[in-house]
Amino acid sequence: MTISLDGQAAPATAEDFLNRPPTVGQRVHAVLHKQPALSPAIVLILAAVAFGLLNSRFYHLQNLSLVAQQVAVVGALAAGQTLVILTAGIDLSIGAVMVLASLVMSKLVFDQHVPGVLALLVGAVIAVLAQAVNGLLVTKIKLPPFIVTLGTLSIFTAITLIYAKGQTITLQPGAFLLWSGNTVSIGSLHLTTGVLMMIGLYIVIGFALRYTAWGRHLYAVGDDVEASRLAGISVNRVLLSAYMVAGVAIAVAAWILVGRVGGGDPNSGLNANLESITAVVIGGTSLFGGRGVVVGSLIGALIVQVFDNGLALAGLDPNYQVLAVGLLVIAAVSVDQWIRSVKA
Repeated sequence: MTISLDGQAAPATAEDFLNRPPTVGQRVHAVLHKQPALSPAIVLILAAVAFGLLNSRFYHLQNLSLVAQQVAVVGALAAGQTLVILTAGIDLSIGAVMVLASLVMSKLVFDQHVPGVLALLVGAVIAVLAQAVNGLLVTKIKLPPFIVTLGTLSIFTAITLIYAKGQTITLQPGAFLLWSGNTVSIGSLHLTTGVLMMIGLYIVIGFALRYTAWGRHLYAVGDDVEASRLAGISVNRVLLSAYMVAGVAIAVAAWILVGRVGGGDPNSGLNANLESITAVVIGGTSLFGGRGVVVGSLIGALIVQVFDNGLALAGLDPNYQVLAVGLLVIAAVSVDQWIRSVKA
């Protein structure tokens, strides 16, 4: 050990330097790197406390029920969006695919009198096939995911409008597709079946990402494509599967949407594409791929809805919600950049 000019002890060797205790910043970095959902969870808790202080009605079970019901569609979409973003991709067409699938389901029941279960399956197949198109364009033609899904956003939106002919489909009460809109009451807490479906979706995807080889391969491909290829991972197959499994999540979101609006509406979910991306980014999943957990996306979706609901209860201008979400997105990306730039 040597003495520096200011009289303080300084490490004389590389070994002394490496053995120094980590700084506070390094400790925070290590924790956030291991627990990507921690920072959005803290934001959600602080927001809930703040809005509860501004208006005690925020904590009423009826209000919390409303928040959960409003987050169900975007939350389900965000689960699928997470899979794509984990591969360092992005899907701008995810909301358009959801609306198309929901309209196909509704029109088959309303116009063709197809049984609800069969209509649901057809809608799910369409969602998966639409995502397969995105995946094949990315893997086979090697087009950037942003450009591919920007193009298919317009294509799927146009197909939806042509197919719907500008009409909104209202299903009869008791229709099977409206089951996702049924209410399940636990005391004063009223949740729709769609909320429970969304939670189940997160459990299944979370399990697959954490405990299956497919999940580990997905993270590996998102972190380093070339290293994954050298390790023997079929990169194209993993990428294509990410889009197609996201299609299953879209089908679930479409069913939840049908139950929520009572049928098919070509004008529903207009902002769902960006809302799903916002939820994923705020939830701690890296836009550069390879880092994040799917539960973080649910937390991100809840944060957006809590801000919307809390500001409304506080009597503030709704435009502040848009401002808050924008600031949260920038903050989330900044934190991700910091975590990636500082090597643990």
